[in-house]
Amino acid sequence: MARKSLNKAQAKMRKSSALDRLTRILRVIAWSFVLLIVGSIAWAAAYRFEPPPGTLLMVERSFSGQEITHSWMPLDKISPYLVTAVIAAEDTRFCLHNGIDFEAIDEAFEDAENGKRLRGASTISQQTAKNAFLWSHRGWVRKSAEAWMTLVIETIWPKRRIMEVYLNIAEWGDGLFGAEAAAQKRFGKSARNLTPGEAALLAAVLPNPHKWRVDPPGPYVKKRTRMLRGRMGQVRRDDLAGCVFPDKK
Repeated sequence: MARKSLNKAQAKMRKSSALDRLTRILRVIAWSFVLLIVGSIAWAAAYRFEPPPGTLLMVERSFSGQEITHSWMPLDKISPYLVTAVIAAEDTRFCLHNGIDFEAIDEAFEDAENGKRLRGASTISQQTAKNAFLWSHRGWVRKSAEAWMTLVIETIWPKRRIMEVYLNIAEWGDGLFGAEAAAQKRFGKSARNLTPGEAALLAAVLPNPHKWRVDPPGPYVKKRTRMLRGRMGQVRRDDLAGCVFPDKK
């Protein structure tokens, strides 16, 4: 009887010990999750006012032996033509969505189902979140983090700030990051002095700046640039950049 009672007590102790370990593990996971959430919000809040010093993609390019050229330029010193061109090229609904454009996602799936080439539906906000805070390689972890950071910056940054950060950290090939570096290298001028044609040309190569060249542009880039010039007119007519230039309304 005594041995039976002892075995029950030992079993109870083992069960209690296992439960304690599980409780500690769950507590660590919960606190890690809380710290991750709070830390990401604090990180985004800092970039609301201060320029990002760099990106993980810049580090990746640097480790591969590429020389990085990057300089920050306030949005009011970047040509409004470039803002219009980028919206025309990358996200015409930039001022209308809350970071993730579900309408564009539906249209992309419809095109794929109809046998058309699968096109991206990533918004400028999503690209900004990815470029500013995350790594470049795809995967569900990265996409989930991208969705979360997109929600965060759309909540605590105005659209104008999202555009400002995007234009200052976007990659334009050959180690060029940001509109100022691209304008100086490609056209020998500041980003504030870009013409509509130059702005459209820079925006045309954004989806693949390593394959599509500005100097000199190939037939496809020339065709895409002409198409963007037309879209830029639509962006202006329909006030699709109004959230970036609210003072011009």
